[in-house]
Amino acid sequence: MLQLPFPVRDANASSGSDELGNLPEWNLSDLYASDDAPELTRDLDWLSQECSAFAADYEGKLADLEAEGLLNCVLRNEKINSIAGRVMSYAGLRYYQLTTDAERAKFMSDCQEKITIFTTPLVFFTLEINRIEDETLEAHFAANSDLARYKPVFDRIRAMKPYQLSDELEKFLHDLGVVGDAWERLFDETIAGLTFTVDGQELNIEGTLNLLTEQDRSKREAASRELAAVFQDNVKTFARVHNTQAKEKEILDRWRGMPTPQTGRHLSNDVEPEVVEALREAVVAAYPKLSHRYYELKRKWLGLDRMQVWDRNAPLPMEDTRVVDWEQAEKTVMEAYEAFDPRMGEIAAPFFSKGWIDAGVKPGKAPGAFAHPTVTDVHPYVMLNYLGKPRDVMTLAHELGHGVHQVLAAEQGEMLSSTPLTLAETASVFGEMLTFRKMLDKAETKEERKILLAGKVEDMINTVVRQIAFYDFECKLHAARAEGELTPDDINALWMSVQAESLGEAFDFMEGYETFWCYVPHFVHSPFYVYAYAFGDGLVNALYSVYAEGGEGFEDKYFDMLKAGGSKHHKELLAPFGLDASDPKFWDKGLSMISGMIDELEAMED
Repeated sequence: MLQLPFPVRDANASSGSDELGNLPEWNLSDLYASDDAPELTRDLDWLSQECSAFAADYEGKLADLEAEGLLNCVLRNEKINSIAGRVMSYAGLRYYQLTTDAERAKFMSDCQEKITIFTTPLVFFTLEINRIEDETLEAHFAANSDLARYKPVFDRIRAMKPYQLSDELEKFLHDLGVVGDAWERLFDETIAGLTFTVDGQELNIEGTLNLLTEQDRSKREAASRELAAVFQDNVKTFARVHNTQAKEKEILDRWRGMPTPQTGRHLSNDVEPEVVEALREAVVAAYPKLSHRYYELKRKWLGLDRMQVWDRNAPLPMEDTRVVDWEQAEKTVMEAYEAFDPRMGEIAAPFFSKGWIDAGVKPGKAPGAFAHPTVTDVHPYVMLNYLGKPRDVMTLAHELGHGVHQVLAAEQGEMLSSTPLTLAETASVFGEMLTFRKMLDKAETKEERKILLAGKVEDMINTVVRQIAFYDFECKLHAARAEGELTPDDINALWMSVQAESLGEAFDFMEGYETFWCYVPHFVHSPFYVYAYAFGDGLVNALYSVYAEGGEGFEDKYFDMLKAGGSKHHKELLAPFGLDASDPKFWDKGLSMISGMIDELEAMED
């Protein structure tokens, strides 16, 4: 089933203040001019007719096709995906701009329902591909190089072969998909509609979370307590969404014979379970030398006997609280990108000038940040909630990295451009690293360097340690839900079971923090997504160390990797750099970069 464009949110998107300059807004007209554009009506009519024609031409016949006939079938399917993707990208992005608007929500829902109905007859396509004999398929690939180009797509489809249900059941589940989407929409609309009152000021969730990075500790505490109070008022709704989504997943996994709740995610990420487990084990084993050690340092810097949860993302006492306006943020990121390679600057520039970024915080706008690739014959769109914190500059660097990656991968076409989540974070985290290193090079004092290093370490801990703790929470949540309905208190207890372990001895946890699982969108939209952040960070740290060592032709290899999109496995993509993610020592290489930065911070204390 064609899904809505899931917001690939930056895990650490934050923000806060005025005087930000001229913040860009999306111009969605590259997709459609309006919700009643004749081109939109034309595309929906075409989809209705072409999906029926496709089914009439090919259902029950795939196994008998010659190589050229199978290629034509694949190309027609690709065009259907492209047109349907354009419609849903437009409807989804328009909705995320104002999730509280009933008309936009209805428009998106209506588009989703129409496309689900149109594409239900296409369910046979993947089912029949999985019935073609291996020898027949290999002979087709040998006979037709244009078809052989799509082998990675066939491989991913056929990886689901052991878990495939009957044709009738698959069509039923495809049709039923819009009902599951309704729970995601309930989550999105509930989150976007929450209001928080802090010191007499009414804020949305973005503005409130932003206060957790304020210099004034009393403001951070007030925001934390208000978040806890509002989450508690809505905890039954959030618990219902999580219970329903986890139960639906358990039923689907059971019917498909999936061995674990995580299997589907690993398959879609084209990554082996043992590779993910090696990553998880390496990160958990490193908690003491990473987060525990860093937060102990931070506790001393803040002059506290004990840290509270509202101190986790607090700025350092000597930190500059100046707001970074949009012009300066653009300049900082573009300088870093262009210094790495002018080609990267050329790809990034149109995002700023052509309405490909929506930056401002607005009532009803979806929280967080994401880059959505739309379809390969248009361009990506980046969403931010920019409020001028240094972390927001890093979020811009992150999401722009996604955008550059998506532009380069678009050359592969609709079916091969999409990158598995584990590799989808590569260019975004690399973009952050380039921006950070550029800023570090410009640091004029020891204190400035310390602030930048501490900020980067915190971001890496949020990306690696925190996301693996999130992954452990999800693993526990799905295992517990398989045993029965979970009360809000049950989910709260699972959340707290991973917090102290990952954050360390420096912290106390205020009453109410146990509900902070409520607002994390990944748990609802895309179960087990979160380990991709840690995977991406570890991969980029290893990749950057190769770049820093001055490996010849690194830039060209890097661009080739991004251009590959989803056409190659992670082993094949990393081989030119002499890296292998299936080697357990690979993760230690990435984690040692974080540990080395903490070493430098500790040395500054002497």
